[in-house]
Amino acid sequence: MLRILDANFNRCSEGLRVLEEVARFILDNDKLTKKLKKIRHSLSDSYATIETSLLTSRDSAGDVGTQSSVVSEFERNDLSAIIAANARRVQESLRVLEEFAKLPASPPIDVEGIKQSRFDIYDIERELMSYISRKAKIDRITGVYLILDTAFLNGRSANDVAEQAIEGGVNIIQFRDKQSDKSAILKTAKALKKLCARKNVLFIINNHVDIALACDADGVHLGQSDLPIFDARALLPIGKIVGYTVGSLAEAQLAQDEGADYIAVGSIYTTTSKQNVTVVGCETLRAICAKMSVPIVATGGITFNNAKQLIDTGTNAIAVISVILNEQDVKKATQQLLSCVKSN
Repeated sequence: MLRILDANFNRCSEGLRVLEEVARFILDNDKLTKKLKKIRHSLSDSYATIETSLLTSRDSAGDVGTQSSVVSEFERNDLSAIIAANARRVQESLRVLEEFAKLPASPPIDVEGIKQSRFDIYDIERELMSYISRKAKIDRITGVYLILDTAFLNGRSANDVAEQAIEGGVNIIQFRDKQSDKSAILKTAKALKKLCARKNVLFIINNHVDIALACDADGVHLGQSDLPIFDARALLPIGKIVGYTVGSLAEAQLAQDEGADYIAVGSIYTTTSKQNVTVVGCETLRAICAKMSVPIVATGGITFNNAKQLIDTGTNAIAVISVILNEQDVKKATQQLLSCVKSN
């Protein structure tokens, strides 16, 4: 029995280390790294109390299992496969430890702690897989982010304006409609989603998680008065991203801790797009960029004249409305904004 415990402690520790390295070095996810490290150290503490007995029982040369293997052990097609294989290794090892630790002859092992770690790994596996599926989208939060607000269309087609903006170089489009009913919003959103998918542009829905689901948007953007990030995440498939608007470093830290994939900071300057907004300024933006690990999007009052001032703050993208939508030539306005940003 001691050999079984020894083998499964080792197998579990190895799997945890692989998962921790993925979370730390590939995903740069501090939250998951800390969770995995805590479980690994807890397991190590349990092992240390009976280490002498387990080492004495070890017989690697006489272990018949070391000579048997299957082809799948030598194949890992992608990062998801590595996560799945090692999460399974940890889960199975913890289950074995849990079962054999119940026997009267077993050395003292924290069975409840082992059991809790197993359930924790089930959740962590889902979080890792979820983050992997979202990371490609998160990495595209760069450049010009257009908030396509229907209040600024002045009779123009949302699709036509979006296409012109995309031709001008927009990387992300967030659709915001606070005027229409849900049926009309969904109809427009579906058309925009098709366009963005064809043009390889991220498509985000403002506020409405149900609309984001129905049109298969890449994600949803939430504000302080919208559905909490955790609840939105619970409703969305694991591959969808969630953005969140903040106005201070404390709010940014909370949003990141709650799972926001990117954070919009504003209003940076005085804006006419929203009423009763607080101007946070470039220094707050700079402080948030320095502290956060998720992409940061500067928003609010950005113009051709002040856009270049934002780049050295560390922001990943600039979100705009009127500077593009108030122009008749949307493509040209987008190109001009991009040139302002790049010229710095």
